[in-house]
Parts: sequence; C-alpha cells; structure tokens
Amino acid sequence: MKLRNRNVEKLHTDDFDALIIGGGINGAATAAALAGKGAKVALIDRGDFAGSTSMHSSNLVWGGIKYMESKDFALVRKLCKSRNHLIKSYPSTVQEIRFLTTITKGFRHSPRYLWAGTWLYWLMGNGFTKLPRLLSPKKIKQEEPIIDINGAVGGFEYSDAYLHDNDARFVFNFVRHALNYGAVATNYVESMGAEREGDTWITKARNVMDGSTFNIRSKVLINAAGPWVDQHNALTGQKTTHQHLYSKGIHLIVPQLTDTKRVLAFFADDGRLFFVIPMGNRTCIGTTDTHMEHPEVDVTADDIAFVLENINKRLTLDKPLTQDDIISTRCGVRPLAIKADQGSDRDFLQLSRKHVIDTNPESAHISIFGGKLTDCLNVGDEIAEDVKRLGVPLSDPNFHWYGEPPEPVKQQFMDQAKRMNLDAMTAATSSEPLSSRLWRRYAEQAMPMLEKIRQDPSEADILIEGTEYIRCELEHARDHEMITQLEDFLRRRAKVSLVVHHEQLRQSPGLKEACRVLFGEEAEERFTTYFKENRDTSRPPVETLS
Repeated sequence: MKLRNRNVEKLHTDDFDALIIGGGINGAATAAALAGKGAKVALIDRGDFAGSTSMHSSNLVWGGIKYMESKDFALVRKLCKSRNHLIKSYPSTVQEIRFLTTITKGFRHSPRYLWAGTWLYWLMGNGFTKLPRLLSPKKIKQEEPIIDINGAVGGFEYSDAYLHDNDARFVFNFVRHALNYGAVATNYVESMGAEREGDTWITKARNVMDGSTFNIRSKVLINAAGPWVDQHNALTGQKTTHQHLYSKGIHLIVPQLTDTKRVLAFFADDGRLFFVIPMGNRTCIGTTDTHMEHPEVDVTADDIAFVLENINKRLTLDKPLTQDDIISTRCGVRPLAIKADQGSDRDFLQLSRKHVIDTNPESAHISIFGGKLTDCLNVGDEIAEDVKRLGVPLSDPNFHWYGEPPEPVKQQFMDQAKRMNLDAMTAATSSEPLSSRLWRRYAEQAMPMLEKIRQDPSEADILIEGTEYIRCELEHARDHEMITQLEDFLRRRAKVSLVVHHEQLRQSPGLKEACRVLFGEEAEERFTTYFKENRDTSRPPVETLS
C-alpha cells in the first residue's frame, strides 16, 4: 500500500504531460511508451489494473486467422507482424504454440481448402513460425486421443502464440515498466469527468478506497477506459468518429484434459471458433460470442450449457464434463470499434478486434477504441506519436520501452539460480522449473528473490496449496505490485482464483498466511471482504437458473 499511497499523493501535487484513464492493456502500454520516451505521465483506474476485458482473454496472442475468411488481409498481416514482434520481445512469456483444428463433415470449407489458407497465413507472417500440416482423422486421433473423430473429415495444424502465464500479469508488467520509467500510476482512483481550462485538462478524481476527491492537471487527456470509453467521453463532452459495440465471451477452467502443449480448435455448432487451451495443470475452454447492449456482464446458465455441450460433442472423455468439473470461469466483453454513424445494427460477428485511435487536436484529447493483447506495442507507439503531434515534447522518442532484459542479464540470473540448485526446490506439483517461472514473471526483479531463498530456503515454499506461488513472491507483490485488495493478487497479479476452487481457497491455511504477508494487521478484514464480495464463479448467479 505504501507505493500506491505515494503515487496518489503525487496525483494531487504534480502537473502531467498526459493523464491516462484506464489501466487495461491499451492504457498500460500507452503509459509505458510515453514514460519511456520521456513524457511525464499519470495513469489511473477506478478498479485494479487489467480489471476488466484484459483479464478475461483467451490468453492467445494470434495474428487473426479468422479474419482470413472475411479477406481482411491487411489486418491479418499487421497482426501477424505484431505477434512475431511480441514473441521476439517477450520470449519467456509470449510463446509459439500449435493449433490443431478438426473439421467435420458438412462444414462450409474442406480441410484442404483451410490448410491452403494456413499456408497463406504462414506466408503473411513472414514464415516466422513452424510450417502448417494437413492431418487425416486417423492422424488426429493418434496425436490427440481425446478428440472425437466420428464425423471428422480431417484437420490441419498451424502456429500462433499464447501467454504462458496470465493476461492480467502481462498487463501489469507494462504498468511496472511505466513506474520504472517515472510514471505515476495507481489503481482504485476513479475519474469523475474532466474539463478543459485553457491549455490544461482538469480531471476530478476520487480515491475509491477512502472517498476523497482531488484534481489532476494534464496537457493531454487519454481515454483508455476499454468498454467504458464512450461513457467517459460523455463525461468530458467529447464527440468521436467511433463508438463501441460489445461482445461477451466466457471461458470455463477445468482440470487438465490433455498434457500436450497445443490448442485444440473446433468450430462450434453455430460456426464460431472454439478452443481448448492449456493453462498449466488446468485447461481453459471457450469462448462464446454474445452481443451485449452494455459492458457489465456475467456468466449465465445458458453460457455454461453452451460451452459444455459443444466441448462434450467434440471430445471422447472417460466421463463427459459437467458443471461439477468447473473450477472457475472468465467472463468479459470485447469492445468492438465501429464508425459512430453506422449505428448498433452491424453484424458484430464480422467485426474485428482492431484498435482505432480517435484524436481531437483542438482539445488535446485521445480516445482508444477496440484493441487486443496482440497489438499492444503498436498502440503504445502510435499514441506516443499523437501526443508528440499535440505539442508534448518527448525527450527520448526512440527509447525501446518494451521487452525482456537483454540475454546477458537473463544468463546472469540463470547462472546464479543454477549455482544455488534452485530448480531442485521446485514443488512436485509445478508445471515448470522454478528458475523459468521466476524469470518469466519478474525478469531482473527476481534477483533479490534468489538472495532471499539462499538465506532462507523456506522462501521457496509454496504458500497456497494447489498453486505455483512461493513465499518470496508474496513479499515482492506486497512491496512492488500495488496489491490493494486480496482479489488483485488472487486474480490478476497471480491466477490463483482461476485454478483453485473457491471453497478450497476459503479453507486454505496458506491463503490466510498469504493475507498476513500482504496486509499485515488488516489480513483478517481483507480475507473476509474478499469472500463476501466474490462468489464462486463456477456457478452462475441463482437468478439465471430459472
């Protein structure tokens, strides 16, 4: 809390080149880009960083192969290049993964036609990934025995990428970069609207934790509020050329269905893409695509029934999946950018996730519509260019603001880990060596953790049963990751509440100890508040079951 309190105080007293509203992937990448290039930046979010759309993704970083069918080749080319750039920039986190897609009889395209499309996709991605393959039903069954090949006419395999860890964790690392570059960033500070006075935006802000209000002064105002961009523009009187439609997507987290590290892709009964995605020692299944009128959404009984029905039709499991197998759910909206004069009657299934930057030079206001994890580096660079055009000088415009530390830094970490035999301390239930996991999550900030473990090996003990988080990670989160509520750790800095049953967490002695590490004397209060405010997401709300 000390880090957050210091930053809230700076919001009161400093003047900024740019204030960013919203700490999802668009806002976090923008903050890192601007701060790294020399601007004086503030970032606020009314909840936690990555607290909405950015924590409900499929964890996929892909070039938009589904846009091949609508012949949006320019977008596919751009997204493939963005995917490749992320793989090269974050090799420990964004990793190539194979997608095995099964095609059934009667589908609108044959496997050979789709396989040819994957070759074009591969070429549009500069041949960066492994080659596509065409598979017979027999070959599919050999490689993935759980796939039901009755009615299958073949399939194909191609490569894209995924986030090895957690989407919200990936977003927070951009916030962490921004802080390292001198930005002032804080969660649980809400914008109540802003007015332009001369050459300055005056944003009225409220500290959600204590209700106090204050003003934030900035030359430029950047609306990166994700699904709530339109609502915040209404608060500031901004007219824009774009607006949002909303598509709800849900995923179910279940016990691990296959230990092969590939994504199984199918076309659901309604023709939409449907995935079985590795998540450590769990499996993530989804997604749905439901048109919504507003961004506040929840999982319904119908959503769960749709996913379970579709996956059970396509897999030959020893026992069909039921609601009892669900560990947790993810549910959020995709904000889809459309022209404001096109209305809301568009076929949202045909809309892409491309981002649109809407800049008003007269008022020095920028709105970011749409967007996805794959394109985040482009968003940061494009916003930096727009801010510079609005008259904000960037002292280091060519600064490389993203990516993992250089290979020698990683090698130094790995050498030190090897000397102390760190990987021998990896818990038997972990899905990867301890050294790899610590480097991926914290990079050079994991160096002090090695010293703590060297001095006290119990610092390498897993604290919460059924997870892959060790004691010294909790201490790091407390001091450096602005953990304000227990959910910030359980759901976003970590993915504990995704992979451990809600009731198991409630009964966990390790979680209570983790609360003491994170919150000290307030541990009991934070524990109680979490379970009062967060229901078991493996069950839909009672009112939807009627």
